[in-house]
Amino acid sequence: MDDTLYPEREFVLSGFRAVAVWAQRHLGIPQNSGYDCLKRLFEQDIRGNTFNLWLAHFNIADDTLVPNLINVYRTHSPNIAPFAEMKALVEQLSLHVPVALLSDGYLEVQRRKFDALNLAPFFHTVLFSDQFGRENWKPSPVPFQAVLEKLTTNGPETVYIGDNPRKDFIGARQTGINTIWLKHARGEYFEDRPPTPQHDADIIVDHAANLFGLFGLD
Repeated sequence: MDDTLYPEREFVLSGFRAVAVWAQRHLGIPQNSGYDCLKRLFEQDIRGNTFNLWLAHFNIADDTLVPNLINVYRTHSPNIAPFAEMKALVEQLSLHVPVALLSDGYLEVQRRKFDALNLAPFFHTVLFSDQFGRENWKPSPVPFQAVLEKLTTNGPETVYIGDNPRKDFIGARQTGINTIWLKHARGEYFEDRPPTPQHDADIIVDHAANLFGLFGLD
């Protein structure tokens, strides 16, 4: 889902806006300044300790606030929209074949994202790997096998589209599923390389519009 159906960057910025609103109310940090700083840290490829650095920037030496900030970020109502090409693709595919969604991440966060995208009518099956326990997040083959069972299909008849070569394709390939790496130019994992040949996808596509021809759609 993230960086496949919609630009993950938009969820991140949406969450930062929610944090900035909360911080102005509870910490006295001006909303615009707070948001601009969070966005700047993200664009500097800061990951993992973003909120610690952000608090330090505003001279707040209280890392116990970080869990509150993370909670605001994760529980906010996302302001996101699907890529136009991907919305058209799943809509057309759903007229011909069963379409499934499999997404990693914390269950309630991913559910809120999916609800915000308004794509539910085009999916026959929606599964989140967190339903099977975090130990079965991708690259585990467990959720991929569950998708096959829900679709009542087998791996060679199925195609999986993903964006993260570290975890998206190896589990799918272990269940016999065909794989496509959709490399959006501004995607979070655009410059990543598969750590092993087994992590690579069968096909690499550099733009969602190119998927239509692969599936025999106009």
